Amino acid sequence: MISVIFDLDGTLVDSEPNYYESGRRTLERHGVPDFTWEQHSRFIGIGTLETLEVLRERYGIRAPVEQLLAEQNAAYLELARTRTEVFPQMRGLVERLHAGGAAMAVASGSSLAAIDAVLSGTGLDALLTTVVSAEEVAHGKPAPDVFLEAARRLGAEPADCAVVEDAAPGARAAHAAGMVCVAVPYTPDIAGDPAFASAGLLFPGGQPEFSADAAYDWLAALRTA
Repeated sequence: MISVIFDLDGTLVDSEPNYYESGRRTLERHGVPDFTWEQHSRFIGIGTLETLEVLRERYGIRAPVEQLLAEQNAAYLELARTRTEVFPQMRGLVERLHAGGAAMAVASGSSLAAIDAVLSGTGLDALLTTVVSAEEVAHGKPAPDVFLEAARRLGAEPADCAVVEDAAPGARAAHAAGMVCVAVPYTPDIAGDPAFASAGLLFPGGQPEFSADAAYDWLAALRTA
């Protein structure tokens, strides 16, 4: 039976507005008052620590990156517990896989505290009990570390795992891990990114096009292949 590893942010839940707002607040506190959604969108799929390392250098922020990370995580957790929406078709897929006995995990660039806040706040924690954060491995996406660690915790070989992802770095990480990928681009304009060319199943229209039934049937066919 194929094991399924879900990215969290932008894939299972629409948390990017919360990440943007928490990042915007943090940067504003450190003298960057005009950080835009467009600027934020270039970091979708990249871990918060890696993002802050880049932004700290770009804007000449003097505070250590550990302080910035703590500030953004605190702001994000405040938002995540009450303002995170699960994509309905994704919830449907998780519920069908759970009912069918599939092993599942979440592998995310977010902190463990952020992952737990989102999963508990949305009720997904009852269905997704295996969780890996990028802070637990040596390298975040696009390195394959989080997916390989998720497979290890599930007791599955990488070749027997499928990844569900919304971002190009995550699709690259899945490919590097030797796993098939169900790609649901966060925005349709990135669907042509070469990283998605290796996806086994691509929904180029993103979440509006994503179908739990279509994804489940495709994954079920992998299990019986």
